[in-house]
Amino acid sequence: MDLREVLQRCKKGENLRTEFKQWPIHSDDLAAEITAFANTDGGQIFIGIDDTGNLIGIGGENIDNLSKFVDNVAFNNCEPPVTVIQETVRDEKGNIILIINIPKGSQRPYKTNRGIYYVRTSSGRRQASREELLRLFQAAESLYYDETPIFRSTMEDLDEKALESLLELVKEQGIDTAGISRDRLLQNWHLVDDIKGEKHPTFTGVLFLAANPQAFIPYSYVSALRVPGNDISIEPIDQKHFEGRLIDIYHDIMRFFGIHLMRSHQIKGTGPEVKVEIPVEVLREAIVNAFAHRDYTISSPIRIIIYNDRIEIRTPGSLPNTVDIDALKFGVHVLRNPSIYNIFLKVGLVTDAGSGIPRMVRLLKQANNTEPDFKMEGNEFITIIPR
Repeated sequence: MDLREVLQRCKKGENLRTEFKQWPIHSDDLAAEITAFANTDGGQIFIGIDDTGNLIGIGGENIDNLSKFVDNVAFNNCEPPVTVIQETVRDEKGNIILIINIPKGSQRPYKTNRGIYYVRTSSGRRQASREELLRLFQAAESLYYDETPIFRSTMEDLDEKALESLLELVKEQGIDTAGISRDRLLQNWHLVDDIKGEKHPTFTGVLFLAANPQAFIPYSYVSALRVPGNDISIEPIDQKHFEGRLIDIYHDIMRFFGIHLMRSHQIKGTGPEVKVEIPVEVLREAIVNAFAHRDYTISSPIRIIIYNDRIEIRTPGSLPNTVDIDALKFGVHVLRNPSIYNIFLKVGLVTDAGSGIPRMVRLLKQANNTEPDFKMEGNEFITIIPR
């Protein structure tokens, strides 16, 4: 970076990727800034510039000593250590500016040696919220949100009939659970967590087995609309708010599709043959994907909108981990919520081959020569099924 670029950054001021600091700076303060950038999208710290963007330099400080200080803080005061790249720029008056380049961390989340996690904002840094921390851990695959216990819930909140029904569905898929105690099954399937002898349903356990899941996870419902046109501004002719356990919500959605999607009758042989507008397997895959891959740290429901020309399934959150939209149709199989997915697998609603979306593509082509589309819009991942 040259002096001209530094002056341009000074004019723009501090932002999401830029921080100005005067020398001297405390090691705790510098560690907080470095971890905040590493936990977010990376950025640069300019040492020798005041908060108003004036170049004042680092004074009489030896630049080699300052560089060693920065490296020491990045290595010893950040956990895990952060690799930074330093460069210097000198202005016409001889003032030296030290620029610390911090990349987006590959081992997030990072914390200071005082145990504090920071994230970067447009106005500076702040401590990460619980939800932000969970997303960072989840992105690093060191924690799955669907396996975390819900401490407000107890075993009494689980519905025994729902468990019996789940076990029956599992048995129908040829999975033998004979000889395994209920308590062991619940823990093996991450439906219950035992913490020092005290059992609590997990996020997955509440979603599948609680008598009233929305009492603990209010946004775990699905909003379904039928819009008589191709624009969301048109008043819906039908609107449903589906609550309950995930498998019950799944069946409610399939009934909603059954009401509003067309079925044609063709005479073949001695009687009529029903042809559905969109194959049931395509709809099933899209719904289960929404349940299994949504970001449950976002307090927002899944939305399903049936337009005249398409169906949109809007799922909170971006794609899980390192998956991108281009890779979806090739069957890339990365799980954000493995315990939720595992239950759907055990009851026969998904396969474990990562073939769901390729199968959607193939079946839609066979049915009406179209393909599903996928896109990100704001904080929602959208599956679009043409009608």
